[in-house]
Amino acid sequence: MEWLFANAGTDFAPIIEALSRSDSSGLEMPCAVAVAHETVAVGMAHGYALATGRPQAVMLHVDVGVANGLVGLMNASRANVPMLFTSGRTPYTEAGLAGSRDLPIHWGQEMSDQTGLVREHVKWAFELARPEQLESAVERALAIATSPPQGPVYLSLPRETLAATWPGAESEAPEAVAASGAYPDPASIAATADLVAAAERPLVVSASCARADRPSLGAFAERFGLPVVEFWSGCQALSTEHPMHAGFDPGPRIAEADLVLALDVPVPWIPLRHQIPEACPVVHIGPDPTFSHLPLRGHRSSMAITSEVEPALGLLGEVLEGRSDFDGASRRRASERVSKRNEAERQERRERARQVPEDGIATRAWSSSVLDEVLGGEAWIFNELGCAADVMHLPEPGSLFGISIAGGLGWGVPAALGAQLADRDRLVVATVGDGSYVFANPVACHQTAQTLELPVLIVVFNNSGWEAVRGATLGLYPEGAAAAESRMPLSTLEPAPRFDKVVEASGGYGERVVEPGELEPALKRALAVVRDQRRQALVDVRIRFGR
Repeated sequence: MEWLFANAGTDFAPIIEALSRSDSSGLEMPCAVAVAHETVAVGMAHGYALATGRPQAVMLHVDVGVANGLVGLMNASRANVPMLFTSGRTPYTEAGLAGSRDLPIHWGQEMSDQTGLVREHVKWAFELARPEQLESAVERALAIATSPPQGPVYLSLPRETLAATWPGAESEAPEAVAASGAYPDPASIAATADLVAAAERPLVVSASCARADRPSLGAFAERFGLPVVEFWSGCQALSTEHPMHAGFDPGPRIAEADLVLALDVPVPWIPLRHQIPEACPVVHIGPDPTFSHLPLRGHRSSMAITSEVEPALGLLGEVLEGRSDFDGASRRRASERVSKRNEAERQERRERARQVPEDGIATRAWSSSVLDEVLGGEAWIFNELGCAADVMHLPEPGSLFGISIAGGLGWGVPAALGAQLADRDRLVVATVGDGSYVFANPVACHQTAQTLELPVLIVVFNNSGWEAVRGATLGLYPEGAAAAESRMPLSTLEPAPRFDKVVEASGGYGERVVEPGELEPALKRALAVVRDQRRQALVDVRIRFGR
């Protein structure tokens, strides 16, 4: 771990003293940074892990800090992002020990089961009772966090334990390592190969892929002519220009599929919206192909193969090519057909998005198209209900990151900050809705960006409302009374604040864009500030609400 993202409280006194002594102790310690809100601290650890693959540490303040950070922890849990999530714990004792209670809040902040706040969202939880347990507890925590399927772990730290004298490193420090990934069952792979060989309209649906899986998935899909849809993807698996990339909506392809390979995807389709043929078999492949942590999940499953994606695709490819009926020429023709269809659909979406708004109000798709042209495919984009990725050019796998299916808003900007910290030379962009921006605790985000000198570009797609709320209402009551309202109840956020002024308060550059023609020059000015002055910048662009 390189970083400790901390939002401190009274329980941190021993930690602060230890950090002050660290220069003379000779111990290697993570770089501790004070983060002004828990949402930002957890989101930064999430983004750093996405950028590097390495878990980072977060420490929050007792029950109230854990409560503030809980939404971010939910996101990390559902996205299988490793993280050492820690917090203080109100002192147990009223007197007699270093760290005993000395403030009224130490009675008010005690819980009967503080770990109960996080238990459902972590792989492992432990309360450190004695300082002698420290090394083995941290080693075990990190080993579990990075074992597939990865995820956050929780360590509770009572103040008396933190204040106790540490006995020092053990002569033989305990070592715990992450478990190896599962290898696929050969019989199940052979049965899957039979299905692939017989399918005329196969489809791959992916939600996110580890770094090792991306080249494997691209090569496998192209070799066997399999279109790949990324649905609610946490991390982009294929370049949008890859011949097998079939976009981000499974609906049109899944309606005609005669085989679906669901690669580590918890929600490969939405039964209420997407119609999958009754006879279409579905094969789920992943470290936990049944997604046992989700209480209700009724998606069809003809076969569930416990395996990391890369070895499963590798073995499946070997079995397919080893079949006596394998026809390489036929597969190449299938690949060409899929590629032509994908390219035609991409071009249609992009051409439609480039149509200049006639009513003087930019659309999300049009604004995304302009942003795409300005960025030129060079950025890491952290998208939280912001840009329309399906009209953009994202030539590098792993350059688009999305919020997890937990849907805890406020993730995008903090995650972008964490990624920028991990790679300071990278252009990092957060594209967020106005509601998502507010949920991110923007004052804390901008203060942290200024403190750590993180030149992130933030683009707020501002429709002055909650589009997801409006869409859900229309989906349930398409002809209802709310659908006829010009201002649907509980879905508008007007008047819109001046978000461009918020970033200026922390030394950043801000612009507000109302007219569509102003967007491109505004983005170019903001990008110049990010690149040349190494300062954070924000562009707040008004977009149409409701369409």
